[in-house]
Amino acid sequence: MTAGEVAKKVINKDSFFILDVRNEDAFADWKIEGENIQYLNIPYFELLDGVEEILDQLPTDQDVLVVCAKEGSSIFVAEMLAEAGRKASYLQGGMKAWSEHLETVKVGDLKDGGAIYQFVRIGKGCLSYMVVSNGEAAIVDATRMTDVFLDFANQLDVKITNVLDTHLHADHISGGRQIAEAVNGTYWLPPKDATEVTFDYEPLEDGRVITVGTSKIDIQAIYSPGHTIGSTSFIVDDAYLLSGDILFIDSIGRPDLAGLAEDWVGDLRETLYSRYRQLAEDLLVLPAHFMIIEELNDDGSVSEKLGTLFAKNHGLNIEDEQEFRQMVTGNLPPQPNAYQEIRQTNMGKITPDEETQREMEIGPNRCAVR
Repeated sequence: MTAGEVAKKVINKDSFFILDVRNEDAFADWKIEGENIQYLNIPYFELLDGVEEILDQLPTDQDVLVVCAKEGSSIFVAEMLAEAGRKASYLQGGMKAWSEHLETVKVGDLKDGGAIYQFVRIGKGCLSYMVVSNGEAAIVDATRMTDVFLDFANQLDVKITNVLDTHLHADHISGGRQIAEAVNGTYWLPPKDATEVTFDYEPLEDGRVITVGTSKIDIQAIYSPGHTIGSTSFIVDDAYLLSGDILFIDSIGRPDLAGLAEDWVGDLRETLYSRYRQLAEDLLVLPAHFMIIEELNDDGSVSEKLGTLFAKNHGLNIEDEQEFRQMVTGNLPPQPNAYQEIRQTNMGKITPDEETQREMEIGPNRCAVR
């Protein structure tokens, strides 16, 4: 079963059973999430002599999807289950493939033609965007799977002219610069996050307007520090707020990935409680990550009206500033895997090979305050 097929099951809330044969710590840290998934975690080395002892723990009325890190172990276990008379399949490419799969969802139309699309990296929680208008496209917060964006632009017969990152990412490797180079487009990055980068870029500054297409679809940059010192949000077509890693559907951004939580928590509050409060409440918030599978809408997209988040998101409703500071700095999850190396890669300081990049990104995203 491909990662795409599994993603469709998750989005459709299908009921299915997963036998995960990775080590217990890997399973506890990160697994395929879904509202109607049942799990059994038995490490592969415990199954080398056969699967007979676990058959009574597996369902007989549905297929079993066997999952491992890369694929090989799951094939072996799935074959043993088949020999025992059970219906079984394995995840093609393992959790590495699950980490890299992007599901493309149309978020909505633009006023003068065109549309905005969301690329949901369902196994990692990353969200990227493509704004399309009159034969041109802009991409925001692209992942390193650059072919997905290039191929989709070709399908739509549009030219990618601008590629933007809302901030210097620390949990995944950006594909923005590589896409811009491939299409001879402009790569944009907040200058306060780019003080150590080794490449040329166009500075994203407050109030900067980037036009996509002849229909004048504007992407207006709003300086919104807190997750990083340079974090920048975008308003697209007066209808969509691309919030980067500042505001999520069920949480808010963490301010500590550069080791400056105490310094940046004030900026985070200023952005969320002042700058964002001045924006129209009917803006549709499109974040750069989601934290839990329940944040997905029925079509697999991740979005919510800003006014709804003001009412329901706990991180936006803490009146006392000291309580807010304590909530943020006291509820920080573990740092993302290899986040320092990921930051250095996104600065252009190191250039790890593709397999190393995969290993650096393995695991869940951890960009939010719990």
